[in-house]
Amino acid sequence: MDRSPLLVDLALQGGGSHGAFTWGVLDRLLEESWLQIDGISGTSAGAMNAAVLADGYAAGGAQGARDALDRYWRTVSDAARFSPFQRGPLDRLLGRWTIDTSPMFVGMDIMSRLFSPYDLNPGNVNPLKKILDESIDFERLKTSPIRLFITATNVRTGRGRVFRNGEISADVLLASACLPTMFQAIEIDGEAYWDGGYSGNPTMTPLVRELSSDDTILIPINPVERPGTPRSASEIMNRLNEVSFNSVLLKELRMIALLRKVADPGNTEGAEWAKMRIHMVPNRLMASLGFSSKLNAEWDFLSMLKEEGRKAGEEFLARYGDKLGVESSVDLDVLLEGV
Repeated sequence: MDRSPLLVDLALQGGGSHGAFTWGVLDRLLEESWLQIDGISGTSAGAMNAAVLADGYAAGGAQGARDALDRYWRTVSDAARFSPFQRGPLDRLLGRWTIDTSPMFVGMDIMSRLFSPYDLNPGNVNPLKKILDESIDFERLKTSPIRLFITATNVRTGRGRVFRNGEISADVLLASACLPTMFQAIEIDGEAYWDGGYSGNPTMTPLVRELSSDDTILIPINPVERPGTPRSASEIMNRLNEVSFNSVLLKELRMIALLRKVADPGNTEGAEWAKMRIHMVPNRLMASLGFSSKLNAEWDFLSMLKEEGRKAGEEFLARYGDKLGVESSVDLDVLLEGV
């Protein structure tokens, strides 16, 4: 696709290993030289992808960003080869990516309902910290031309805090991905933080207030809609998490839709929100994957997710590429139904 350069920003959701799907989408978008990334808002796995991309871009442009993402996800998979969370023989035989039947996963799931991570992991060991320190030059990240907005949730206040390039460290990224049933809260500047998904997955506000771009490309991981009614305990908990992690994002998108209905939104912040063009990369895969697969870091699984992400990115460009810079490709008015 040969077009004049267009400033865009990206909004990346979190979702553990499912973030490899986002990796694939980003890999495809970075092939388009006309797409100039102004900034990225990311949470959890979306925060990891955002920071790795921005650092790689600072080192070597678009190709440097692609290479950095490749190295990061390969390192994650290599580190997980000896993880206790592995698929069982029957799941491998049937080509299922779930680890629902893994004895360690079942045991962890039960234990997490009885004990906290302060009981089970008193040293707060997280192998991802070493990977992040090795994968990202945080000093270089401060001067990246791509602006970052990483969300974590303040445990005391319940409000989200958005960290920017100069504030981002491995601890900030771990805080953004800190599920409270699995890890101890991460302390930053004397405050404890949990997963950013509870307060913004991802946060849209800084993309509107602080960037020049008017086109936001959202790469979703958590399905907004999921067919059927969950019945098992794990299915119910998974759906509760999806609803919770999508709620703040949907409220921000609903605000954009409402402002567009106003005859005169003014020339202040309301106008900035009203003129935003929202686009969403199609993601039909996640509705077929359950929670446990978010802990599956097998290279075959990550590679499949990347390839599906690249296909989704290709579909997005083919179907909606002409709308970038012109109009939203997402019908936000449906969010006002029933309001």
